[in-house]
This record gives sequence, C-alpha cells and structure tokens, in this order.
Amino acid sequence: MAHHFANIPARLLMWQRVREYAVPLSMIETATARRVVGDWAGACASARIDIDFGLRAVRDRYGTEFVTRLRADLRRLAPDLLRWHMPRIAPHGRLRPGLTISLSRYGSSGTTPVQLVVRTPPAWADAGQRMSLALWDEHGGGAPRHHPHPHPARRFRLDLHRHLWDSSRCGELTSRCGADAAPVPAPPDRPHPLARLNGPVRPNPSDVSDYPWASARWAAEAELLLGAEGDSSGIFTVRLGARDRRAFELVSPDGHHVPTFRSLRRALPPQVYAALPVLPEAAARILPDLALLRAGLVTADRLHPLVAKALSAYGAEPAPSPEHQPGDPHSVECRGDVHRIALRDGVLTAVDHDPAQLRREELLVALGGPALPCLRAIDAVHRAPQALPAVRERLGHGDVSGALAVVEGLLGPGAVLRDGPLREALESSAARRLDDGLFRSGLRPVHAPATRPAQRSRARLRTSPARAS
Repeated sequence: MAHHFANIPARLLMWQRVREYAVPLSMIETATARRVVGDWAGACASARIDIDFGLRAVRDRYGTEFVTRLRADLRRLAPDLLRWHMPRIAPHGRLRPGLTISLSRYGSSGTTPVQLVVRTPPAWADAGQRMSLALWDEHGGGAPRHHPHPHPARRFRLDLHRHLWDSSRCGELTSRCGADAAPVPAPPDRPHPLARLNGPVRPNPSDVSDYPWASARWAAEAELLLGAEGDSSGIFTVRLGARDRRAFELVSPDGHHVPTFRSLRRALPPQVYAALPVLPEAAARILPDLALLRAGLVTADRLHPLVAKALSAYGAEPAPSPEHQPGDPHSVECRGDVHRIALRDGVLTAVDHDPAQLRREELLVALGGPALPCLRAIDAVHRAPQALPAVRERLGHGDVSGALAVVEGLLGPGAVLRDGPLREALESSAARRLDDGLFRSGLRPVHAPATRPAQRSRARLRTSPARAS
C-alpha cells in the first residue's frame, strides 16, 4: 500500500503523473501494432516522433551496409517505449527541452562514427511534446542550425542502454535497473563511497532528483561506459548536482572479476577532469518505474507493457480510488429537488426541466435575470469542469486527442465552449503548437522571445467559440 503522500518526494509524485498522462495507452497500442508489422515510420508517427532523414539519401552518403544496419535498428525501435524513458524536468514532467540523445553508434576502427539520435525541441516550442530522429556525425552532418544543442549530450545517452528503446532487448531491463538484486552494502572496514563524498550534494531544482541513486550498479555500468569510450584509466565521473560532479575509480579487490568503485584520491587538472567519461543519467539513478513500484504509487499493470513484463514481480497493491467529491455536476439541488444533468443529443442538458422552460430561463438570463441552479451548474462545467486538471495534464504532454476526448465525454461533441479556464487552456495549446512547426521549419530563431502562452493565444486566435469536437 502506498505511503502517505506527505512522506513521498514531490518529484516521485511527478513521475506518477507522467506515467498516467505522458504516454497514453492509445499511443502504445497504435505504435505497437505498426511496429510488429514492420512499419517503423508509422510507429514513430503514432508516437509523435518526426523523421529528419530519408533512407535513400542516407544510402547515397554512407553506403548500403550502413543503411542495412540503420534499418534493422529502426525496425527494433519502440518509439512509445523511447518516449516513456526520455529525460523529464520538474515540476510538470515534460520532456527535457533542447536535448540531443544518442541511441546507436555506427562505425568501425578508422571510420567516423555516425550516430542515430533523438532530439527534443527547445522549451518555447515544446507544446506538442514532439521529438525527432536524425543522424549525426563528428563532421557536423545532420546538425540543424536552429537546434540549441545539436551535438549528442554526454550526460544523457541511450546507446549504452538499448533496453530502454530496443524492443528486442527489453529483457535486460530487470538486471540493468538493479531490480533483481538488493543493494550491496559496503564492507565493514570500508564505508560506502557515497558516504565519503567531500561536501554536500546540491541537486538542481529543475532536475528529477528525488529518487535514489543506483550506486549498486555504478561499477558495472562504468565498465560498459569506459569500454565504449576506449578508456583504460578506470576513472569516471557522476553528476550529483548542478555544480557537483565527483570522480570515481574502478577497483578490483580480489582476483575475481567483481569490480567496485571508490572516490578518486588524487586531484586532477580541471581540463582533464572535464574530459573524463560521465556516467549516463540512466545508469546513475534508479529507474523511476522501479521507485514508483516500491513506493506503491503505481501497479505493474499501469506501466508500459514492455516495462511491466520485466518488473511484474515488483508490483504493488492497487492505489485506493479517489473518494467521491461533493458538488458532482451531474446531480444538482434545484429549487428543493435533486435534478439530473446528462448528455442529450451531444449536449449537456438539464433533463429534469421542460425544454420550453429552459428556453424561457435562458432568455431571462440573457436579460440579466437570475439563472436556475441547473443552468448555473452547466455553465460552470463548460467554463471550469472538475476534469480540467486532467485536461491540462494531457495538453501539457501533447495528448490533444486525449484531452478532447475527456471534454467530449463531459460536455458532449456538440458543446460550444464558453469563456473560462477550459477554453483558455485549449486555445493556448492550439496557439503553442504552431511554435513547433515554426521551429522545425527554421522560421524562428533558436532563442525565441519569452512570451506567455496566454498572450500568444490572444494575439493569434481571434476566432469564434471553439467546439469541443
């Protein structure tokens, strides 16, 4: 059973909302159906991922062998799973903006490594929460001028964690996230490396950093990192905070291949320190899904199917359903009786009033008279329904169709939205989605002026009342 919310870190609660709204079940089902039949492009489209390259042009530039390897990775790519595991920022859990993340590296000795990367737009153009797949090489190929950070990030990389996006390697998730093993305590005569850190750890407030470190996996993950980098020094760094990055070294205390790590005991020049390999964020911290399961904030059946299959043994009891809140808009106390409000012919209607009476009451309201309690309740639902937070969450994660489905289920497909928070949220989302197209077309500068969404919506949308459908 979940602990009391007061004892749960705020950012872990944020991950709970992310798991509920960021990757809807409809996206997972559609992307999976297209992926299993080999339609990788259709799967990416259903997961709101754009493709910034053409295979024919790639073949002309890099050759047939490279395209064969690339196409094999694209067919194994589960774009919905990739979106599930993308880095996010507090407090709303949206995609970390302006990132370029390596998914796979191609190349051999003596050749220029080409990388398959995924990019997120800058914060001013992230309303649709879209991503894009591209190719990048060390000579700058595939680097758009309008992207703020076109080079692959060292801290965020998934080429060493293919189980987070490759559908054929999801079975590795259990061992790679440490779910199949308890944390290994330090020997009695040697304190844990994290306990010997000099100075406090000051996490960045914008980071999702309130779930624990996966220090039990650091040595194994560091070996993979150093092997991929061709680094035999055994030294790596971990970012512990916004201005706190510590260096560690791998050690093998016995003749067996059981590596451990300890804090680096010697000082290094700043330029050498900055060039050291950085342990990716996916390896540094415990998988959010595992932390949610252990906290009882989510059950395995609410996770992505590929994740749930790997973590099903760590499910928790179902969270209690929310209690009924007073003021249910579908039952209203009106003139001493309890009246019903329900959908009739696609419109929310006070069904216990005669249509002629409703027309007279609406005319009276138009002339400045008092409204019936039923009509006041309908007006309140149109302006700010109880489901407005859920609508805003879906809009914030780019799930416009899901948000409109909630609105239609509440107000009906024939409803005309009235002025209020609900209409403002939908208009603001529509206005901000234009920014993504402007960004991808390169028609806006990288550092766009900071303008509030409400200001943009008022400036651009001078339209008639929007319909819920």
